[in-house]
Amino acid sequence: MYTPAHFAAGPDAIHDLLTKPGAANLVTMTSQGLLATLLPFVYDPSVGEHGALHTHVARNNIQWSEPAIGESIMIIQGADAYISPSWYASKAEHGRVVPTWNYSTAHVHGNLVVHDDPGWVAGQVRRLTNVNEADFEHPWSVDDAPERYITGQLRAIVGIELVITRIEAKSKLSQNRPDADVDGVVAGLRARGQAESAADVERAR
Repeated sequence: MYTPAHFAAGPDAIHDLLTKPGAANLVTMTSQGLLATLLPFVYDPSVGEHGALHTHVARNNIQWSEPAIGESIMIIQGADAYISPSWYASKAEHGRVVPTWNYSTAHVHGNLVVHDDPGWVAGQVRRLTNVNEADFEHPWSVDDAPERYITGQLRAIVGIELVITRIEAKSKLSQNRPDADVDGVVAGLRARGQAESAADVERAR
Protein backbone atom coordinates (compact mmCIF):
# COMPACT_ATOMS: atom_id res chain seq x y z
CA MET A 1 0.00 0.00 0.00
CA TYR A 2 1.32 3.45 -0.91
CA THR A 3 1.65 5.29 2.40
CA PRO A 4 3.38 8.68 2.67
CA ALA A 5 4.97 9.12 6.11
CA HIS A 6 2.41 11.74 7.24
CA PHE A 7 -0.44 9.30 6.52
CA ALA A 8 1.07 6.26 8.27
CA ALA A 9 -1.33 4.90 10.89
CA GLY A 10 0.01 4.69 14.44
CA PRO A 11 -0.52 1.82 16.89
CA ASP A 12 -3.72 3.33 18.35
CA ALA A 13 -5.29 3.80 14.93
CA ILE A 14 -4.39 0.23 13.94
CA HIS A 15 -5.84 -1.11 17.20
CA ASP A 16 -9.09 0.79 16.55
CA LEU A 17 -9.42 -0.73 13.07
CA LEU A 18 -8.76 -4.24 14.39
CA THR A 19 -11.12 -4.07 17.36
CA LYS A 20 -14.03 -1.97 16.09
CA PRO A 21 -17.02 -4.11 15.07
CA GLY A 22 -17.17 -4.42 11.32
CA ALA A 23 -16.43 -6.49 8.24
CA ALA A 24 -13.38 -6.91 6.03
CA ASN A 25 -12.69 -8.27 2.57
CA LEU A 26 -10.83 -11.60 2.74
CA VAL A 27 -8.73 -11.99 -0.42
CA THR A 28 -6.93 -15.23 -1.24
CA MET A 29 -4.89 -16.35 -4.23
CA THR A 30 -5.86 -19.89 -5.27
CA SER A 31 -5.50 -22.23 -8.23
CA GLN A 32 -8.83 -20.75 -9.39
CA GLY A 33 -7.41 -17.21 -9.29
CA LEU A 34 -8.21 -14.47 -6.77
CA LEU A 35 -11.18 -15.10 -4.48
CA ALA A 36 -12.72 -12.45 -2.21
CA THR A 37 -15.53 -12.35 0.34
CA LEU A 38 -16.73 -9.58 2.69
CA LEU A 39 -16.83 -11.10 6.19
CA PRO A 40 -17.52 -9.85 9.74
CA PHE A 41 -14.59 -10.58 12.04
CA VAL A 42 -13.25 -10.42 15.57
CA TYR A 43 -9.64 -9.78 16.54
CA ASP A 44 -7.85 -12.17 18.90
CA PRO A 45 -4.52 -10.66 20.09
CA SER A 46 -3.47 -13.86 21.90
CA VAL A 47 -2.68 -15.81 18.71
CA GLY A 48 0.91 -15.88 17.48
CA GLU A 49 3.13 -12.81 17.40
CA HIS A 50 0.61 -10.32 15.98
CA GLY A 51 -2.78 -11.85 16.78
CA ALA A 52 -5.39 -13.24 14.40
CA LEU A 53 -8.66 -12.30 12.74
CA HIS A 54 -11.44 -14.84 13.22
CA THR A 55 -14.44 -15.16 10.94
CA HIS A 56 -16.54 -17.74 9.09
CA VAL A 57 -17.89 -18.40 5.60
CA ALA A 58 -20.83 -20.30 4.17
CA ARG A 59 -19.96 -23.95 3.58
CA ASN A 60 -21.03 -23.49 -0.04
CA ASN A 61 -18.44 -20.72 -0.52
CA ILE A 62 -15.47 -22.36 -2.29
CA GLN A 63 -13.01 -19.87 -0.81
CA TRP A 64 -12.51 -22.02 2.28
CA SER A 65 -11.93 -25.25 0.34
CA GLU A 66 -9.57 -23.82 -2.28
CA PRO A 67 -6.07 -23.83 -0.70
CA ALA A 68 -4.55 -20.36 -0.45
CA ILE A 69 -1.28 -19.85 -2.31
CA GLY A 70 1.06 -17.91 -0.05
CA GLU A 71 -0.24 -15.26 2.32
CA SER A 72 -3.83 -14.08 2.32
CA ILE A 73 -5.06 -10.60 3.17
CA MET A 74 -8.04 -9.06 4.94
CA ILE A 75 -8.75 -5.44 4.02
CA ILE A 76 -10.36 -3.46 6.84
CA GLN A 77 -12.00 -0.15 5.98
CA GLY A 78 -12.70 2.57 8.53
CA ALA A 79 -14.89 5.63 7.96
CA ASP A 80 -14.31 7.41 4.65
CA ALA A 81 -15.61 10.65 3.16
CA TYR A 82 -15.37 13.06 0.23
CA ILE A 83 -13.55 16.27 1.19
CA SER A 84 -14.70 19.40 -0.63
CA PRO A 85 -12.14 22.16 -1.27
CA SER A 86 -14.90 24.63 -0.41
CA TRP A 87 -14.32 23.71 3.23
CA TYR A 88 -10.71 24.93 3.21
CA ALA A 89 -9.89 28.38 4.55
CA SER A 90 -7.04 28.43 2.04
CA LYS A 91 -9.56 28.42 -0.85
CA ALA A 92 -10.33 32.05 -0.08
CA GLU A 93 -6.63 32.87 0.30
CA HIS A 94 -5.20 31.55 -2.96
CA GLY A 95 -7.67 29.11 -4.55
CA ARG A 96 -5.01 26.43 -5.11
CA VAL A 97 -7.06 23.58 -3.66
CA VAL A 98 -8.66 20.42 -5.05
CA PRO A 99 -11.05 17.74 -3.74
CA THR A 100 -9.75 14.64 -2.03
CA TRP A 101 -10.97 11.59 -0.11
CA ASN A 102 -10.30 10.87 3.56
CA TYR A 103 -10.14 7.30 4.86
CA SER A 104 -8.57 4.82 7.23
CA THR A 105 -7.67 1.32 6.15
CA ALA A 106 -5.56 -1.67 7.17
CA HIS A 107 -4.23 -4.42 4.93
CA VAL A 108 -3.84 -7.36 7.29
CA HIS A 109 -1.58 -10.05 5.85
CA GLY A 110 -1.41 -13.56 7.25
CA ASN A 111 -1.63 -17.29 6.91
CA LEU A 112 -5.08 -18.79 6.48
CA VAL A 113 -6.25 -21.60 8.78
CA VAL A 114 -9.55 -23.38 8.13
CA HIS A 115 -11.53 -24.64 11.15
CA ASP A 116 -14.13 -27.16 9.98
CA ASP A 117 -14.95 -27.86 13.60
CA PRO A 118 -18.35 -27.14 15.22
CA GLY A 119 -16.79 -26.27 18.58
CA TRP A 120 -14.42 -23.67 17.14
CA VAL A 121 -17.11 -22.21 14.91
CA ALA A 122 -19.60 -22.01 17.78
CA GLY A 123 -17.09 -20.08 19.88
CA GLN A 124 -16.33 -17.70 17.01
CA VAL A 125 -20.03 -17.03 16.38
CA ARG A 126 -20.61 -16.28 20.08
CA ARG A 127 -17.67 -13.87 20.23
CA LEU A 128 -18.75 -12.15 17.02
CA THR A 129 -22.32 -11.83 18.23
CA ASN A 130 -21.31 -10.50 21.65
CA VAL A 131 -19.05 -7.84 20.11
CA ASN A 132 -21.75 -6.59 17.74
CA GLU A 133 -24.61 -6.76 20.27
CA ALA A 134 -22.68 -5.02 23.06
CA ASP A 135 -24.25 -1.58 22.51
CA PHE A 136 -27.83 -2.80 22.18
CA GLU A 137 -30.28 -2.04 25.01
CA HIS A 138 -31.41 -5.67 24.94
CA PRO A 139 -28.52 -7.67 23.41
CA TRP A 140 -29.42 -10.81 21.49
CA SER A 141 -27.59 -13.97 22.55
CA VAL A 142 -26.98 -17.20 20.67
CA ASP A 143 -28.79 -18.87 23.57
CA ASP A 144 -31.97 -16.95 22.66
CA ALA A 145 -32.47 -19.29 19.70
CA PRO A 146 -33.39 -22.99 20.01
CA GLU A 147 -30.31 -25.17 20.45
CA ARG A 148 -31.33 -27.52 17.64
CA TYR A 149 -31.75 -24.59 15.26
CA ILE A 150 -28.31 -23.17 16.14
CA THR A 151 -26.71 -26.58 15.66
CA GLY A 152 -28.15 -26.73 12.16
CA GLN A 153 -26.95 -23.21 11.36
CA LEU A 154 -23.42 -24.03 12.53
CA ARG A 155 -23.26 -26.99 10.15
CA ALA A 156 -23.76 -24.56 7.27
CA ILE A 157 -20.63 -22.48 8.00
CA VAL A 158 -16.88 -23.05 8.27
CA GLY A 159 -14.44 -21.19 10.52
CA ILE A 160 -11.63 -19.07 9.11
CA GLU A 161 -8.59 -17.78 11.00
CA LEU A 162 -6.08 -15.35 9.54
CA VAL A 163 -2.91 -15.62 11.65
CA ILE A 164 -1.38 -12.19 11.18
CA THR A 165 2.16 -11.85 9.84
CA ARG A 166 2.18 -8.10 9.13
CA ILE A 167 -0.11 -5.09 8.89
CA GLU A 168 0.03 -2.15 6.49
CA ALA A 169 -2.21 0.67 7.68
CA LYS A 170 -2.97 4.16 6.49
CA SER A 171 -4.94 7.05 7.98
CA LYS A 172 -5.42 9.77 5.35
CA LEU A 173 -7.23 12.34 7.46
CA SER A 174 -6.18 15.83 6.31
CA GLN A 175 -2.91 15.72 8.27
CA ASN A 176 -1.22 17.54 5.35
CA ARG A 177 -3.53 20.57 5.60
CA PRO A 178 -3.07 23.77 7.69
CA ASP A 179 -4.99 23.98 10.96
CA ALA A 180 -7.59 26.37 9.53
CA ASP A 181 -8.30 23.94 6.69
CA VAL A 182 -8.66 21.06 9.15
CA ASP A 183 -11.16 23.13 11.13
CA GLY A 184 -13.14 23.58 7.93
CA VAL A 185 -13.02 19.87 7.12
CA VAL A 186 -14.33 18.94 10.58
CA ALA A 187 -17.14 21.50 10.34
CA GLY A 188 -18.02 20.43 6.81
CA LEU A 189 -18.18 16.74 7.69
CA ARG A 190 -20.33 17.43 10.75
CA ALA A 191 -22.71 19.55 8.67
CA ARG A 192 -23.16 16.60 6.29
CA GLY A 193 -23.89 14.23 9.17
CA GLN A 194 -20.56 12.39 8.88
CA ALA A 195 -19.70 12.56 12.57
CA GLU A 196 -17.45 9.49 12.55
CA SER A 197 -15.24 10.87 9.78
CA ALA A 198 -15.13 14.25 11.55
CA ALA A 199 -14.03 12.59 14.79
CA ASP A 200 -11.29 10.69 12.93
CA VAL A 201 -9.93 13.96 11.51
CA GLU A 202 -9.93 15.58 14.96
CA ARG A 203 -8.05 12.62 16.48
CA ALA A 204 -5.44 12.67 13.71
CA ARG A 205 -4.63 16.39 13.76
